[in-house]
Amino acid sequence: MSYEEKVREEVFQWRKKMTKKSTLLNRASKKVQTKINERIPERAHQIITEAIKKMVQATLVGSEFTTMNNDRSIFSFEEIENRVITKLNTYKRTAAVEGAGTGAGGLLLGLADFPLLLSIKMKFLFDAAALYGFDTKNYEERIFILMVFQLAFSSDKHREETLNIIENWEVRKGELVEVDWRTFQQEYRDYIDFVKILQLIPGIGAIVGAYANYNLLDQLGETAMNCYRLRLLNEG
Repeated sequence: MSYEEKVREEVFQWRKKMTKKSTLLNRASKKVQTKINERIPERAHQIITEAIKKMVQATLVGSEFTTMNNDRSIFSFEEIENRVITKLNTYKRTAAVEGAGTGAGGLLLGLADFPLLLSIKMKFLFDAAALYGFDTKNYEERIFILMVFQLAFSSDKHREETLNIIENWEVRKGELVEVDWRTFQQEYRDYIDFVKILQLIPGIGAIVGAYANYNLLDQLGETAMNCYRLRLLNEG
């Protein structure tokens, strides 16, 4: 089996996992979170959405200036992915250390974990895009990065739509003039809320923070690799 054949099989298995219905516990949790969101005043939703929008945009700008683009043609597919995996392992360790530190620090440092972890995730996505040979200075590539982020951390319904966009990127990218920031922040918060609440509990916060952050980066890495694989395979 060639490396490309191996990749195609892994993408196939990953896609099956992504389209599989989530567990009963996750679906119940999403329903509870939806009811909570419905009770939050509209003004509060606007403030949260704008805050996360500004946070993500600042991270995107910062990552753009610290990311070096790569010439994909000088590396084989396997070499590219080995470099991505090496980079991902570095970010997973960084996220684990950050999670342990903020988790051990109680409520105030626990709250600081949200923007810190978000910046680590976004920086990894920029580095991954560059390693796969995509120019992160292009607006459409930054939109794609946000699509990958949403695919990694969203509910069944939103995940299905996002996956469809990514699988048909060249056809559908023209539709994405702007990001739906409200959906972006609600899906992301709902996905990680339970873990982050546990991280605030004294005595276990450091352990939970390190474990959770490591696994969240691992999940993001798997999603990113398979999204860029889809694009490269579609390019032929």
